[in-house]
Parts: sequence; C-alpha cells; structure tokens
Amino acid sequence: MPKLRKVSGKTAINILCNKFGFKISGQSGSHVRLSKMTPEGKVGTVVPLHEELKIGTLRGILKLAKVDPDEFRKYI
Repeated sequence: MPKLRKVSGKTAINILCNKFGFKISGQSGSHVRLSKMTPEGKVGTVVPLHEELKIGTLRGILKLAKVDPDEFRKYI
C-alpha cells in the first residue's frame, strides 16, 4: 500500500473541497476551517496554509475530516 506523501496546504484544501464536499467556513491567520454537513451531523477540520504539510499533520487533518487516507491519496 503506497503511503501518503507531503502536499501543500492549498492542495489539501482543493482536494477536500472538490472531491469530498467540504466548504471553507472561515480563516484565522494561516489556518483555514473547512466543514460539511453529513447525515450524522457537521464534520469539520482545520488546514494550515503551509508550503508542505508533514505526513502526521495531514493524517490528523484527514482524521478530523473523517476521510480515509487511501481515498485521499487517489487524488494527490
């Protein structure tokens, strides 16, 4: 199973918005809040606008967003 690789914050936001249905709900400095409504309720995450997100940071973002890392990896 290929692993996740480092991506920029902007790329992560674009993938989450375009492929997983998230919308930008706000921004504080360099951190962008994303959210979407699901049948179970509201799901949200925060993505820092860094040049390169570390793998652990990306995994944390995906965990909060309830997105499977293997699904996300298809769009990188």
